[in-house]
Amino acid sequence: MVVKLLLVFLALLLASFVWVRLAPSDVSKWHYVIENPQNNRFQAGLVEVLPNKADSFSELYKIAVNADRTVLLAGSIDEGMATFITRSKLWGFPDYTTIWINGDALAIHARARFGKSDIGVNAARVSKWLATLSDS
Repeated sequence: MVVKLLLVFLALLLASFVWVRLAPSDVSKWHYVIENPQNNRFQAGLVEVLPNKADSFSELYKIAVNADRTVLLAGSIDEGMATFITRSKLWGFPDYTTIWINGDALAIHARARFGKSDIGVNAARVSKWLATLSDS
């Protein structure tokens, strides 16, 4: 009986690992902007608004495109909006980060897809991107 329970547990663990890595990303669910965005940190992500930084969009886009384990989901420099998927090293959990030009500001919305908390990884990633942006 213990062996069967262990096998069921391992099968469920493997299935969740596969689902996290292979679950499709619905562009309409993740590639959007927040109306009237304001700086906000929450358990599974953050919203950051950088006043007078709209002209930094293309540079932040390039930083994101070249970030580790990050791919473009949708958008472009010409569109003035882009959403990226960044996956964690071990499990491959996807986090979504949307950047867009909001008037004269640069807005960023980073959030986790799975779970109620991202243990701070979205804030850390955005901070790293913004530090790279300020260094350039």
